Amino acid sequence: MEMQELTIKRREATGKAVAKRLRRAGEVPAILYGGAKPEPVLVDPKAVLKMIHGREGTTQLLTLKFDGEAGGGRRMAIIRDLQFDPVTEHLLHVDLQEVSGDRTITVRVAVRPVGEPAGVKEQKGILNIVVHELEVSCLPTAIPERIDADVSALMIGDVLTVAQLQAPQGVRILTQPGQAVATVVPPMAEEAPVAAAPAAAVVTEPEVLTERKPKEVEAPAPEEGKKPKKPEKAEKEK
Repeated sequence: MEMQELTIKRREATGKAVAKRLRRAGEVPAILYGGAKPEPVLVDPKAVLKMIHGREGTTQLLTLKFDGEAGGGRRMAIIRDLQFDPVTEHLLHVDLQEVSGDRTITVRVAVRPVGEPAGVKEQKGILNIVVHELEVSCLPTAIPERIDADVSALMIGDVLTVAQLQAPQGVRILTQPGQAVATVVPPMAEEAPVAAAPAAAVVTEPEVLTERKPKEVEAPAPEEGKKPKKPEKAEKEK
């Protein structure tokens, strides 16, 4: 991996209010780890973003130069972590890790698929990348920019695992050997458009007219104090 130079400044004040003021002034707070204790420093966000632009992964080997110090106080380090604003995507904070050229370190390296899977060309399958980074152990000067994953032989249902990858010389992959890296899955079935069901006809039942019953005539109520008249007997036939 190519080593790049990053100029940093020491800072004394810390805290959220100080960090906001520094960002408004065009600088980003950072922490340098690896010494006797963490050191608060400042970095130029434009310089950091330029280093990682277009790279696969964020691991970058650096030579740190302290601004304003005799000899520059140069140290070897890597970018350990970057924090971005979730809305504006502006760089908010940087974690730097000081390293030694003769001691192995553990870093994460990007995985790059190489080739077109046979299952994509011949079976119309879809390549699915399961992991995008691997954990590796190596000397700082041996950090690879990426690890290639040859996916050209994969058919639908095949899985490429970590155990099948070729690590560069001097690099040991720490990710579990059985971890899936890539696979080819069947194409998604296209659902046929569902035809709209015809609107059900509304049947109006004819109104049934029934014969009106003659109204029952109620007998007048008897006057108060008078007995109701008995019905006259029918005259016998002679």
